[in-house]
Amino acid sequence: MEYNQYIIQSEWQVTTRLFTSFQGKANKTRKFAQVKRMLSPKDPRLATKSSDSKSIKKAADKEKPAPAKISNLNQIEIKKMEKDRVGLFFEHNMQLGPPYHIIIDTNFINFSIQYKLDIFQCMMDCLLAKCIPCVTDCVVAELEKMGQKYRLALKLTKDPRFQRLHCSHKGTYADDCLVDRVKQNRCYIVATNDKDLKRRIRKIPGVPIMYIAGHKYQIERISDDLGNI
Repeated sequence: MEYNQYIIQSEWQVTTRLFTSFQGKANKTRKFAQVKRMLSPKDPRLATKSSDSKSIKKAADKEKPAPAKISNLNQIEIKKMEKDRVGLFFEHNMQLGPPYHIIIDTNFINFSIQYKLDIFQCMMDCLLAKCIPCVTDCVVAELEKMGQKYRLALKLTKDPRFQRLHCSHKGTYADDCLVDRVKQNRCYIVATNDKDLKRRIRKIPGVPIMYIAGHKYQIERISDDLGNI
């Protein structure tokens, strides 16, 4: 009886060992199969993909236009910048110079507000120098008479960056005031879009006129009468 139990126990141990060894081999084969699924860097399929990408890059580089080579220095076009128009006035009127003092009339202020132009920045962009906008008492009084419609323009003239020019006369039209002041002191640039005032200022040699065109400030060309200064 004991002998039979010994034989059964030994047979059970042998079967368990065989089962465990077989299970270990199965796990190893699974891991081996998983490893073999990964492509090695030397796989020919990867080599073909890299060669295809290189050929695509080369084709794209060929399609790009090559930069033009200048064989002769004489072919280079030299562009001359247009001389500053205020600088041309300065050659004939030595009283002009940065910082530029610019007298503004009511017409110019209203157009600047209408086109949403920053007076200070646009003046600097036009003249490429520091600018001091000036308003006379006559211009401020004219804006006050125009009523609520021009209250924004009136508020703008009270900006501390504006220089206030006091008038000693009384009851003078604003345009007449500007013309008389420019005749006495030709150190100003007149900013206006009024045709009649422009015509009167052009008769004063050496005084530039700033106006609004194309939603920006511009300086009118030099007058032919500058020799009479």
